[in-house]
Amino acid sequence: MALVPLSRVLATAALGATALFAGAGVASAHVSVSSPGATQSGDAVLTFRVPNESGDNALTTVLSVQFPGLLAVDTQPIPGWKAAIAKDSGGKITGITWTADPGAGIAPGQFQQFQVFADDLPDQDRLTFPATQTYSDGEVVKWDMPDNKDGTEPERPVPTLELAAKGSDEHPAAAARADHDGTARRLGGIGIALAVGALGGAAGAVAVARRRG
Repeated sequence: MALVPLSRVLATAALGATALFAGAGVASAHVSVSSPGATQSGDAVLTFRVPNESGDNALTTVLSVQFPGLLAVDTQPIPGWKAAIAKDSGGKITGITWTADPGAGIAPGQFQQFQVFADDLPDQDRLTFPATQTYSDGEVVKWDMPDNKDGTEPERPVPTLELAAKGSDEHPAAAARADHDGTARRLGGIGIALAVGALGGAAGAVAVARRRG
């Protein structure tokens, strides 16, 4: 009986474990907004995460985000990008457009984060920020769809931010983040156990094969 080199068996098991971890971390990518700890009437740093989903190797060159009439925002400088703030007749912020410099942009398989500091958030449970993503090949993608009636996520969900009540010590998304983190840890534990089991089984098979030989 031909012996299988131990190094080859271990390498095969490691590749299987890597594929398992990669599969567990797959998630749908879309434009989103986050701000841990944001509360009604409070100040917060809003982070807009923008992935490039182009199938034609086009760059994301423009991001336009609608704002719910905020009193004031400060944009974080990003090398290779310029920000333009739009206001209504009363001076409230109604939108920001980030435009990449010529030759710059977000490449396929990459993402960029755009941050703003917002003053005095509205007294609302949630805020929506409809966004428009423009690619270098002319494709325009609008992220403005509300949740489906059955509660499932639409194809192009509108970036949404949950706000805690004024004076609250706990952010409404904290429990969701805890559940997410717990699930990730459980998946990681299962993956490690399976990987260790695979390595142990492979090593045992090699030992048996050598005894038979």
